[in-house]
Amino acid sequence: MDFTIRDPIDGDFIFPVNPEEVRIRRERQFETATILSLGEIDLVQGERVKEITFSSFFPKVHDSSYCRCQMNPAGEEEGLDLKEQFDPTKHLDPQVAMNRLTSLLMRKTPIQLIISGTIINTPAYVTAHDSTFKGGEDGDVYFDITFRTYRGINIGQKSRASNRPDTKPVPKVYVVKSGDTLTAIAKRELGSSSKWQDIYNANKKVIGRNPDLIRPGQKLVMP
Repeated sequence: MDFTIRDPIDGDFIFPVNPEEVRIRRERQFETATILSLGEIDLVQGERVKEITFSSFFPKVHDSSYCRCQMNPAGEEEGLDLKEQFDPTKHLDPQVAMNRLTSLLMRKTPIQLIISGTIINTPAYVTAHDSTFKGGEDGDVYFDITFRTYRGINIGQKSRASNRPDTKPVPKVYVVKSGDTLTAIAKRELGSSSKWQDIYNANKKVIGRNPDLIRPGQKLVMP
């Protein structure tokens, strides 16, 4: 079993020591909505993006009894076959390896996480990693790392939000009756006759230049 990061920018990266276990976190996604008669309820939306976490260490000294092979940087330039491009006696210095993980943590584009012998072969981001130095193991660096699987967005599909009803308030429309004035309408509809000018400013195109000349049947939008 190999734990590999397929990186088109900086090249592939193989973790030199396999972790004892891999933790995969899955959970269902819910959207909370408020219904007047029921209060808050949860609507099932499907599976959330998965998190994949494991722990291991970068050894300072190669030990063939547990160290995995590492890519030989010169192999491709020398025209070697894929198998010959791996050097079982070499792996990255622990500090260099941790710097590599830090650079992936800052990356804005996903890498491909592959764990051979499993179903894990997915684009992902590095979302967290911690390092630990232990006394008596000079040079070795222990780490915990978390990946978050990536889902692309299909721009051609309508988003779920686009199917929701428009919740913008619909303005009230008043139909002018015989004998109406803007002050009377403002008093009746807005609660104060002094707001007649607000009605006029919102309906100048309908009323015209003279706010005292309104005609029955005109439709005025209430501000």
